[in-house]
Amino acid sequence: MSNNQTQKPPVMKGPMGRDPGGPRTVEKAKDFKGTLKKLMGRLTKYKIAVIIVIVFAIGSTIFSIVGPKILGNATTEIYTGLMNKINRTGGMDFNKIGQIILWVIMLYGTSALFNLIQSYVMAGVAQKITYKIRNDLIHKINLLPMKYFDKKTNGEVLSIITNDVDTLSTGLNQSITQIITSICTIIGILIMMFSISWEMTLVSLLILPVSALILKKVVGKSQKYFVKQQEYLGHVNGQVEEIYGGHNIVKVFGREEQVIKEFEKQNNELYKSGWRSQFLSGLMHPLMNFVGNIGYVSVAIMGGYFAVKGKITVGNIQSFIQYNKQFTQPIGQVAQISSTIQAMVASAERVFEFLEEEQEVEDIKNPVPTEKINGNIEFKDVQFGYDPEKTIINDFNAKIKDGQKIAIVGPTGAGKTTIVKLLMRFYDVNSGEILIDGHNIKDFKRGELRQLFGMVLQDTWLYSGTIKENIKYSNPDATDSEVIEAAKAAHIHHYIKTLSKGYNAMINEESSNISAGQKQLLTIARVVLANPKILILDEATSSIDTRTEQQIQSAMDNLMKGRTSFIIAHRLSTIKNADLILVMDHGDIVEQGTHEELLSKDGFYAKLYNSQFEACKDEVE
Repeated sequence: MSNNQTQKPPVMKGPMGRDPGGPRTVEKAKDFKGTLKKLMGRLTKYKIAVIIVIVFAIGSTIFSIVGPKILGNATTEIYTGLMNKINRTGGMDFNKIGQIILWVIMLYGTSALFNLIQSYVMAGVAQKITYKIRNDLIHKINLLPMKYFDKKTNGEVLSIITNDVDTLSTGLNQSITQIITSICTIIGILIMMFSISWEMTLVSLLILPVSALILKKVVGKSQKYFVKQQEYLGHVNGQVEEIYGGHNIVKVFGREEQVIKEFEKQNNELYKSGWRSQFLSGLMHPLMNFVGNIGYVSVAIMGGYFAVKGKITVGNIQSFIQYNKQFTQPIGQVAQISSTIQAMVASAERVFEFLEEEQEVEDIKNPVPTEKINGNIEFKDVQFGYDPEKTIINDFNAKIKDGQKIAIVGPTGAGKTTIVKLLMRFYDVNSGEILIDGHNIKDFKRGELRQLFGMVLQDTWLYSGTIKENIKYSNPDATDSEVIEAAKAAHIHHYIKTLSKGYNAMINEESSNISAGQKQLLTIARVVLANPKILILDEATSSIDTRTEQQIQSAMDNLMKGRTSFIIAHRLSTIKNADLILVMDHGDIVEQGTHEELLSKDGFYAKLYNSQFEACKDEVE
């Protein structure tokens, strides 16, 4: 609305805990079990699809696990055939070898097909859930009260709808199938290894605690450097964004060298922590390979010994080594999945918290119709505070007749914008009442009540689209002739006609291809087209040059004709013709009257006006 809102609730820190551009540490949900239960509740709607995913994931894993064992039989056949040929006791049975290879191809093909089916089904389930969640979020955002957005930054809300939903989608798509596959693979490989040789299996398992110990030591050392790297990466990115966002100011004051020194200092710390963290994490792979290779050597020696003794075949040795190599992969996947699940549940928790936020409740059974409202407004003993224990609007009383122009003036923090927010029921009063044509505003439907109002704010808002679309935003059913009439009333029609595409000219995403004055006139045209009963003008000319200000003021005069109008004013010279001026200070009306009446009192208003007049006089001189 404006920057003069009284005592706005403090903005909370973002939930993501993420430095811009930096790596993200794994977050933990506050209520892991509760959030997981809610998530599972959404999954149960697709339980048939989930069962299909589980069955095909298990099938895919079983077929891929059996493959090496059968392939080992082919190796045994080849080895036996070679030995028979050497000993001149026979030859190779190529028919049997061919059959074995064909079986292996069929097994791996079936495994791949099963994996494709479960991936396809699970992707569909994950996308349906996230599609529904996104719809729920967008529906919810329109039902939340203004106080929620006063406590949250735009970035926080955007992060929930984008980052958290994406994390949730990715986690759902990957974690369920990976958990099933990894667990089945571990169990299956262990069974196959024990079926070949329990002694060699025990030797392979002895490597695991050694690997875990090395992993713990290296991770413990590197983690603190990763945290430090993330911290300084945030500092570096933040500095670049801040400095180059105001690079002209840096140049004007000649602070380039100081900026460079500060950047070099932060960058040097980033280099040190980054080098150490990457070096230590880089040690992981060669160390794990070294330990793994010791295991392979041990298995190979034992396998050779057992083969000589005739306890196992050469093909079984090959199968065992292959299983041994595959065994560590699902263990690593389980560790990775645990991080993915933690991040997914943490994101889901924020999404569910957002969906469970208290919303504006429409509990009016017989709402007052708004069709015949004229615009008589009365504030009766209104008291309000953003914090119920701290009242900032005290016994506010005022009567406004329909068609009157009411100016609300006062120093920053006096409560001017708060009064308007109460009038539109962005907040409800703590006590007292606000009446429109004798009806308490709580007796109207919120949506219908707000349709009575038209707003022209200090900060204009236009979206990427044509000029016609932006004007019609307030009344999508308006005809082209009505749009043109609204533009004429707002003194913007002539400018639009000078454009090559006229009303079909595009406004870019940031509205940077039109001037500030033209943007303001377009927002006025939009309000004219809405044809509201009551107007709110929040210092719409504060950042406009004098010539454009006169043009906008003329457009607003057209807009205010016959309508009850509230003008939140900082420059008192713009409200001399107001029917009633309400002078506010610390949430109270300290004076009220016309411009001349207030000046003759020589009170609070007169001091405000004279101080601005003196300031303007000094600027001219």
